[in-house]
Amino acid sequence: MSDSITLKNANGAATSTGKTFSGPNGRKPRPVLSGRNIMLYGTLFVAAVYYLLPLYVMIVTSLKGMPEIRLGNIFSPPLEITFEPWVKAWATACTGLNCDGLSRGFWNSVRITAPSTILSIAIASVNGYALANWRFKGADLFFSILVVGAFIPYQVMIYPIVIVLREIGIYGTLSGLILVHSIFGMPILTLLFRNYFASLPVELFKAARIDGAGFWQIFLRIMLPMSLPIFVVAMILQITGIWNDFLFGVVFTRPEYYPMTVQLNNIVNSVQGVKEYNVNMAATILTGLVPLIVYFVSGRLFVRGIAAGAVKG
Repeated sequence: MSDSITLKNANGAATSTGKTFSGPNGRKPRPVLSGRNIMLYGTLFVAAVYYLLPLYVMIVTSLKGMPEIRLGNIFSPPLEITFEPWVKAWATACTGLNCDGLSRGFWNSVRITAPSTILSIAIASVNGYALANWRFKGADLFFSILVVGAFIPYQVMIYPIVIVLREIGIYGTLSGLILVHSIFGMPILTLLFRNYFASLPVELFKAARIDGAGFWQIFLRIMLPMSLPIFVVAMILQITGIWNDFLFGVVFTRPEYYPMTVQLNNIVNSVQGVKEYNVNMAATILTGLVPLIVYFVSGRLFVRGIAAGAVKG
């Protein structure tokens, strides 16, 4: 009854003042061709062209034969599509003394990337969980050391690491390179995991502690099921960084263990024979396919995780 009286009073007030509330309120929508929209979408278009044009040139060049490439028009689509440069880049291109293409380097990269990613994420997730929820004596100092370690240039550490790996007998092996990637990935991953776990409701942790759950029970049964986005972020960062690494691959391994990026460098910078630009472009695309696929498959979770892992520090 009171609601109907209030509504009648409101209608009466609107009628007496000569105003009606029948139409939509608020600001009018901006026109599609406003100056702001033209500037915004124009900038985005220019940026997209800037990044996509080199990719387009790489793809069309890799599908051309060398006689067509010598004509000099790098932007024209191929008159006759050929996949021979892709086959040669994968299986028969010479990388130094070996002429087995990128195939050997690909499997070396898989053998390096998979264990390095799993090991570094496993350790960093436990570190971040402990620093966020189980405050121990010296935790702040330990965290500060890890943060500083994330910003130390790799070049400063190369020579001491070479000596350490040589002394423990794993220099020049895949095991040594896996250990190096795992150690160098741990500081930034620990920072991400620590910030993410600190952003979760602390009431969940306290309730589990009251119920008698211990360190590993809380981590495995409560924290891990809620942490898929940050694990995707860590996975993308590690796979991209390790797969694209050249410096560690060429310093800490022997030729038979070279990863794909080192093999690519040997193909592109070969000084023997004719410079085959189509093979070089195909080899470059093949080398970058794995990080691109991983990112496009899990890009949405990457954005969610990186935002959640950066709100607290």
